Amino acid sequence: MRFRFALAGAALCAALVGPGAIRPALSDQIQFSPVPQHRALGVTLGASASASGAKVEAMGRTDFSPETVTTRTTRTAAAPLPTLRSWMHGDVAGAWASGFRGQGVTITVVDDFSSASRSIGDLGTGRQSLRHGEWTRLEASMIAPSSTMATHDFNSARTVALTAKRLNVVNLSYGMMARAGFSHTQIRWSAQETSLINYARAGSAVIAKAAGNDAVAVGAANRSGNVDYLNLALVGTASTIFVGALDRNGAVNNRANLASYSNFAGSNAAVQRQFLSVGVRGDLTGLYGTSFAAPIVSGYAAVLGSKFTTATPVQITNRLLDTARSDTINNYSAAIHGRGEASLSRAIAPSSIR
Repeated sequence: MRFRFALAGAALCAALVGPGAIRPALSDQIQFSPVPQHRALGVTLGASASASGAKVEAMGRTDFSPETVTTRTTRTAAAPLPTLRSWMHGDVAGAWASGFRGQGVTITVVDDFSSASRSIGDLGTGRQSLRHGEWTRLEASMIAPSSTMATHDFNSARTVALTAKRLNVVNLSYGMMARAGFSHTQIRWSAQETSLINYARAGSAVIAKAAGNDAVAVGAANRSGNVDYLNLALVGTASTIFVGALDRNGAVNNRANLASYSNFAGSNAAVQRQFLSVGVRGDLTGLYGTSFAAPIVSGYAAVLGSKFTTATPVQITNRLLDTARSDTINNYSAAIHGRGEASLSRAIAPSSIR
């Protein structure tokens, strides 16, 4: 059985198994060596685990020099006037004009910040070659330019830290892939995923989780027979949003379609209640995948938090889900599109939220 630590974006539908150094694991453990090759890496499961039904443990081991500080926080001082980029929804400019730019909110991006893998793109600030996490961090920061950005390298397997006494948003543009047939409760997660799952269950942070790029229902096996077990673990949690990708920003007179690669909500009513989508303009940026849908929603959550300053993560999560719109999507179906397309203008409209 293969276990894959998979990034959910950068190049259209690519899902490469990386050349991670593998060493034998105990029969009741998963051992993985995070060396992402653009979007994924391989791990090996002890042969007897599936037969015995023993718990399997995802244990991170870094095979290269990590960042000096695993979790780094950068506060932007005197941010310049934001510029609406061509890939952004027009709603963003309206929120900025009203003074809501993510101030007072921390967005933590859990992603690759240390591998040698790069991808080329342009978010409107010039053509760059960046790591996957550098792209997702930049994208979220452009939506919520006054937010505090924190980074956590997903190779660390360490607990993800939250910032006390403020709204926390966590962006997860990756998946934990393994052969179908297990329950997520059989995974003895590392401290990293354990903390994330616990935050989602307790409603301690808004979790924006990329739905995946296999064109299957969230929680279903892909064509290779693998499932994202992190998705499964987050189904039904209090403050998780699964984020799919549309081929454009939708409008009533120019409706969007779900991107051909994007995972969709499926028949699970719990997933449908947690699923929405946003436009991913890879045709403009060179960056495709639900990896680049999730940071938009992370940014939206931060913008909402800068208006509704006493709102809890659960309230922000529900506000984004409850105000998603279906009239901007072609042939809307809850089984495909969940709640619909995220609408920042609707979400931010009232003077207060419950």
